[in-house]
Amino acid sequence: MTLDLILAITHHLLAFGLAVLLAAELAMLRPGMTATGLKRLGIVDAHYGLFAGLIIVVGVLRVIYGIKGPDAYVPNPWFWAKMAAFAGVGLLSTPPTIAIFRWRRRLKVEPGFCPFEEEVSRVRAFLFAELALFALIPVFAAVMARAAAF
Repeated sequence: MTLDLILAITHHLLAFGLAVLLAAELAMLRPGMTATGLKRLGIVDAHYGLFAGLIIVVGVLRVIYGIKGPDAYVPNPWFWAKMAAFAGVGLLSTPPTIAIFRWRRRLKVEPGFCPFEEEVSRVRAFLFAELALFALIPVFAAVMARAAAF
């Protein structure tokens, strides 16, 4: 029971942390970013990827070693809806990560580089889409946890 509790707490803290990092990226990504802002954005994006990876690892451990076990998760369609939403968020996060990486690499060559407003707007659109899809994850998790009652 202690392992299950530790995994649950870790999973939830990572999920909340991921939401904070996504919101931070959205707040930081603005037209006219300075070199310092762009570097910080890259750091936040790297942490976003780290948290997402850790959520996957802890989530798998939770399914395998948690009290409920795989038999409670695998047949549950809401579990798969949650997984699909998480995968969708991951796919939507790819273009912003690539853009931020490209911008930071260009910044090293051109110290005064600032991404064009159109590029920033396009990347922000992906972040907004991520946020919208991310909002479904706790909804699916709540329904998943109560699926036996439906």
